[in-house]
Amino acid sequence: MFSKKIIDSLSSGSMIRAMFEQGNILKAKYGADNVYDFALGNPDPEPDPEIIEDMRALAGEPNIHKYMSNAGFADVRDTVAAYMKAQSGKGFTAEDITMVVGAAAGLSVTFHSLLDPGDEVITLAPYFMEYNSYVGNQGGVVVPVKTLPGTFRPDVNAIRAAIGPRTKAIILNSPNNPSGAVYPEEDLIDLVRALEDAEAETGNTVYVVSDEPYAKIVYDGVKVPSVARIFKNSITVNSFSKSLALPGERIGFVAVSPDMPDKDLLNAAIVYSNRTLGFVNAPSLMQKVVARHLDRAVGLEAYRERRDMLYEILVDAGYNCLKPQGAFYLFPESPIPDDKEFARIALNHRTIVVAGSGFSYPGYFRLSYCVSKDTIKGSREAFRAIMDECSELKRKA
Repeated sequence: MFSKKIIDSLSSGSMIRAMFEQGNILKAKYGADNVYDFALGNPDPEPDPEIIEDMRALAGEPNIHKYMSNAGFADVRDTVAAYMKAQSGKGFTAEDITMVVGAAAGLSVTFHSLLDPGDEVITLAPYFMEYNSYVGNQGGVVVPVKTLPGTFRPDVNAIRAAIGPRTKAIILNSPNNPSGAVYPEEDLIDLVRALEDAEAETGNTVYVVSDEPYAKIVYDGVKVPSVARIFKNSITVNSFSKSLALPGERIGFVAVSPDMPDKDLLNAAIVYSNRTLGFVNAPSLMQKVVARHLDRAVGLEAYRERRDMLYEILVDAGYNCLKPQGAFYLFPESPIPDDKEFARIALNHRTIVVAGSGFSYPGYFRLSYCVSKDTIKGSREAFRAIMDECSELKRKA
């Protein structure tokens, strides 16, 4: 009686949310202080006081709560276009910008505008599994390509081999959720050549959709290359959930490269999709607020400190883990091959992790370190005990 597609999707829903709910059950049983919950990427810092003050001040402005263009306020789009121009060196204008209800909506309206049923979208594993729905909702097909083991850098040769006559787009997510890897510029330049070669062979354009909510959350002097500068046929999707610690406000933008042929048609399609998918327009108050804070990043020092604390705990306990360059996740290798079994073992030690299978990268697990320092400090003995239990399992195998 209900949608079979949706009912089927429920049974294979997000492991992140499933583990989050497991965490709530354990907290109710043992108390929150006795549970080490690393499941959800929910920014720990509060927004800066200046952002809160702008919310208060702007909320009383005349006409701010009225309808506007489905693409968003013209002055906000001008400001975002100037920001994108400064970041990329490309001639963005307000017509290339659509304000959206967070990155999830931005990706949804983008794929609604790009895809016909059966079109393929390449994703670089590990990847945020909701991409499957954003693509699948439009009848598209996700084609995962594994990144290089150990570094999680793009495997350009594998990407080239995966491109076929129905390939419409590739999603880049750097800094990456869940690995924290930042894709180096040399890899992206190699990817440009691979896409040009594929396009010459198939006669079809492959669009680069860059999902960038973590672009400002980087450490140790690492720079995130501008996808809009490197790729002519690029679509940048960004949100302020992570950079400004505003995940509940659902505000972001889509920026279509001014170098793209037929970019005006794509911009019109994105605005149409924004309206007809039911978003209508991005939240009016938050459009005005974030336009004042495009260059800011909240909580960087706190995240770096938490990254270093948790990384040291894991390495000390014997886990193999790449130190992330950005975002706020660690993606260690599971000490046993079955990462789902590892996550179940961790639950027995009141520790909540997400199996790497939930990101199409089995054999690993994700930890979100945008949590309190007390949670991280308290987890030290738990991670040692989990490792001891896994080591015993391997001895008995």
